[in-house]
Parts: sequence; C-alpha cells; structure tokens
Amino acid sequence: MADSMEQRTLNAYLQALFDTDKAAALKVIQESLDDGMAPEKVIFDIVVPGMERMIGGMISTDNLITLSQHFLASQIAEEVTDRLIPLFASAPEVQGHVVIGTSHGDFHGLGKKIVSGCLKARMFQVTDLGINVAPERFVEAALSANAQVIGISSMMIHTATGERGPKRVRQLLNEQGLEHKMRIIVGGAPYRFHDNLFREVGADAWADTAAEAPAVVARLVKELRS
Repeated sequence: MADSMEQRTLNAYLQALFDTDKAAALKVIQESLDDGMAPEKVIFDIVVPGMERMIGGMISTDNLITLSQHFLASQIAEEVTDRLIPLFASAPEVQGHVVIGTSHGDFHGLGKKIVSGCLKARMFQVTDLGINVAPERFVEAALSANAQVIGISSMMIHTATGERGPKRVRQLLNEQGLEHKMRIIVGGAPYRFHDNLFREVGADAWADTAAEAPAVVARLVKELRS
C-alpha cells in the first residue's frame, strides 16, 4: 500500500491534522472523493486511521500529540461521517444508538465531543444532548431515540457523584422499568482515580479514553441483544 492513492491521501491527511489545519484536512478528503475514492474507503481508510493515530499519540508515553490535534481529528471524523454515510453504496450496519451529554452542572464538553466523533466513525448513531444535561433529559431522549446506551461525561468529582448525575439517571431507569433496555457508560477525569467509581454512581461501564469508548459501547449493546 506504500505507493497507493489511499496511503498518499492518508499521509496528506495526517500532515494536515498535525498542522491543525482543518481546511487542508477537508481539502484532502474532498480531493480523494473527486478522484473517485468511495465514501466508505474515505471513512475507513483515511478518517478512522487518522483519528486513531491522533488518539494513540495522546495516550502514548511520549505524548507527542496535542489536545488540539486530537480534537480536530475527532471533529472532522464526526463531520465527514455525517456527510458521507448517506453516500454509501449500501446502507451501513448501525452498531447501536447512544445518547450522550455531560452530567448536570458540568460544562466541560470537549471530551464528550471527541467521544461522539469516535462513535460516529464506528457507525454508531449518536444523539448529543450537549452540556449540563438534567438526568430526566437523558432518559427522555434515550426513550425517544430508542437508544441502547446513555453516555454521561463528568470532569469534576461532584458532577460525577452528585445526586443529579449518573446516580439519578440510574434511579430513573429503575423507577421506569428500563433496566433491561438501556445501559449507562460514564467517562471523565474522576473515574481515572477510583477504579470502582463507575459502579458507585450506577453505571454499567466506563471508558478511560475516547478510543476505548466504541468497543465498550459495542459490548454493552451486545449484552442487551443477547
């Protein structure tokens, strides 16, 4: 693949991400489509590897990738995936539906945004509720979208453990008899310092990084469907 169009396109795309040049990255994507690359190949051979390369750099010991590069890769992944999926030759198999937002009182939306991009690139439908989301809103949106998973991001310990956070979402699922229909995944800084915190707040699972989230969500969806 060393001299293939895909490899040359990927190299140009990675360079644009390293340069945090969104216009250049989108130009690479458009030129690949104009040159006849199928939308499916653009996503799975260019966008997803680019995103994974950035995330891999973020979590490696040398930490060569900056947060700006990481965010740009996920932002483009989300935008391009939304644009190109309708152009697929055949409808992609949707892996599941996730309703995602930050917990009540939490206004840190960057991590959630990155996770949304990773999920969409892996063919999950995502309903993004934004920041400072009331627990009732999580459940209402999940019911409305027939979502299997509720994702709750918390960057502060009091929004992770507060009574209007994931605990209340779990309580609502219990009260409404939805335990068998939905799973809760959480993420954010507080969970990295306490191995069992995700269980204490009522979640079924947690993801340490955005790169891990699609696999964890896929496991939760599989549990529900088995």
